[in-house]
Amino acid sequence: LKTFRPKKKFTHGTMRYSLYKQAQASLNSGINLRAVVKLPPGEDLSDWIAVHVVDFFNRINLIYGTISEYCDSTTCPIMSGGARFEYLWADGEKYRKPTALSAPQYVSLLMDWIETQINNENLFPVSTDIPFPKTFIPLCRKILTRLFRVFVHVYIHHFDRIVKIGAEAHVNTCYKHFYYFIMEFELINHKELEPLAEMTSKVCKDFASPRQTTVSGSIN
Repeated sequence: LKTFRPKKKFTHGTMRYSLYKQAQASLNSGINLRAVVKLPPGEDLSDWIAVHVVDFFNRINLIYGTISEYCDSTTCPIMSGGARFEYLWADGEKYRKPTALSAPQYVSLLMDWIETQINNENLFPVSTDIPFPKTFIPLCRKILTRLFRVFVHVYIHHFDRIVKIGAEAHVNTCYKHFYYFIMEFELINHKELEPLAEMTSKVCKDFASPRQTTVSGSIN
């Protein structure tokens, strides 16, 4: 499988690297995904969220990379999730107003934008000595909301390709992990989840309670 762009890695020996390894070990042990996403006792919530945001960025990059050659401006002239949902791009800089783009353009700009955020040590501190900024949770909400839109596009427009290459189980597991995480900490507005609501109810059958821990912070 080709990776859409270079993977962001955690520095070996750091506390966040340890948290990442802990999360991976739990995930690989095959235990319930709803238990895997819970904040480990004594750990900092922002650190836990930072580790997962970076990990989901890497995983969703890889998933999109598997279908990217089938997602071009001809097949996907708009960034959509079915007939009812279209996503516009805005970054406050080059695209000051929400702008209609093709799916590959949108995803490319999105991944560049996320990479810039997570590599900015003022936004995602590398050292635990440096506190997270007050904007951290709202920024993570925005990153995860936009990453969810990549899931929407892949599932609705390219799932036949995912099935064809035998990656369906992998993508579904990644989606479940992502979904349980954002629900555990209320990181995405429920309206954003609507495009995949039907599929989610099938894939995440064991999900009953919609809310566990509330994290403050708004998203635009």
